[in-house]
Formats: sequence, C-alpha cells, structure tokens
Amino acid sequence: MGMSPVSHGVEAATSVELIALRSDRILGCTGLPNSSYRPFPLERLGYSRLRFRQHVGKIDSMRVLVGLLLLISSPLAVVAADGLSQGDRDYAMSSLHATRKLFLDSTAGLSQEQWNWKASPERWSAAECAEHIAVTEDFITGLVKQILQTPATPEKRIPVADARAKDEKLVASVSDRSTKVNAPEQLRPTHRFKTPADAIAHFKTTRDSNIHYVMITDSDLRAHFAPHPLLGPLDLYQWMLLTSAHTERHTKQLLEVKADPGFPKK
Repeated sequence: MGMSPVSHGVEAATSVELIALRSDRILGCTGLPNSSYRPFPLERLGYSRLRFRQHVGKIDSMRVLVGLLLLISSPLAVVAADGLSQGDRDYAMSSLHATRKLFLDSTAGLSQEQWNWKASPERWSAAECAEHIAVTEDFITGLVKQILQTPATPEKRIPVADARAKDEKLVASVSDRSTKVNAPEQLRPTHRFKTPADAIAHFKTTRDSNIHYVMITDSDLRAHFAPHPLLGPLDLYQWMLLTSAHTERHTKQLLEVKADPGFPKK
C-alpha cells in the first residue's frame, strides 16, 4: 500500500488549500475545471452536500488532516496515480462516509431493549442488522486483502464508462430492499456483540480503516477481480463499493425495525 496522489494542477497550493480541496472533492463540492470528479448521490441518503460536508469535517477533521498532510509530504503527491483515478477515489470515499453516518445515526441512543427487540421470531432485530453489517464488512475487507496478494489481471478490465455504469448499478441494486436475499450462513447474526456499543465500535474501526485505505492506496483495485455469487465478477474497487451499498441496505432494514408500531419507546 503506498501513498496516493492528489489531483494534478495543484502543485502551488498551500497545505491548507490542499486540505480544503481534498475534503471538497470527497464530498462533491469541488469546482476544479477538467477534474475527474465523480459525484456520489448523497441526496439519495437524505443528506445535503453542505450539511454532510460539515458532519465529516466535525467528526473526522483530525484524521483527514493527518492523512492529507501525509499525502502532501509524499514526493508522489502531484503525480498521477497508477491505481485508482481521482474520480473513483472520491466517489468511493463519499459513499463510505455517507453510509457510515447513516449507520451511526440509525443506531445512536438505542437502549438494550430497543437493540434486541424483534417484531416476530423470523425478523431481525436492530442488533442482528448491525451485527450482519459489521461482519460482512470484515469479510469483504479480508477478501480484498487476500485477492490483492494474487497477480493482477488487467486484461479483464472493461472500459471506464462501462465500469462506472456498473458501479452505479451495483450501488443502486444492492441498496434496494425490494428484492430479498438470504444472507450466507457465515454472515448471519449469532450475537457476536454483547452491547450496542461493542457493535458500533467494531463497525467504526473497520469502516474508518477502509476509508483511510481508499484515501491512500496506490493498489490497482480495478485490475484485481473476485466473483460474487449473485452479482458475478467484480473488481476490487466494486467490492469496496459493495461494503457501502450493503451497509445502506441493512441500515434501511434497521430503520424498518425502528419504524414498527411495536418498537419500544425507550
């Protein structure tokens, strides 16, 4: 894993300007001409770009600052990446940040009774939804690391426009709960976490690590592939997007639990 570059054309910018530029690009606020900016539809998750930008700035300012200073200090900081394009990097980071917030907002302040409540024996509780989100992210993260140890297969790449169309279709289809899918046995909830705080902390650790990885990696995620049992072959960038879309899908399920008339008031 190496240091990723920032966009070309910013060699003369100060550190503060680079930090502002980078956070704007992540959240879809950049005005750079001829950039590879690629917007993630934050509005679909109920967030305005301005308010979401303020949220990320509040909770992650120190982590972003440290990461960006590392980027700026790198001798490769203004060289084009061999791995992810800047547009792909920004899109994935926006997606990962947005669904991180969605999950944390949905689980905030739940009592133990609310956490474990089930509308019926066959339906999942908030605790089970959260556990499934967390362990699935662990699984995908491990898969990405494993596949990166194997030789790249760049000949399997598809054209950029087709890859991006597939990215967006993946995010939309996986997050859509109108189609039901049974979770694999190893990813089903088994009460791995004793408290809401345990599950939330586990999720945050893995998700924050993945956000940092996408921010700094120079691995060519588009040149490594792994099959998905329902979605077919995905490059590793798409597997990273899958973690975010999967979080959105099951956070929606968690919100359905909370919206049930029988859900405990406290």
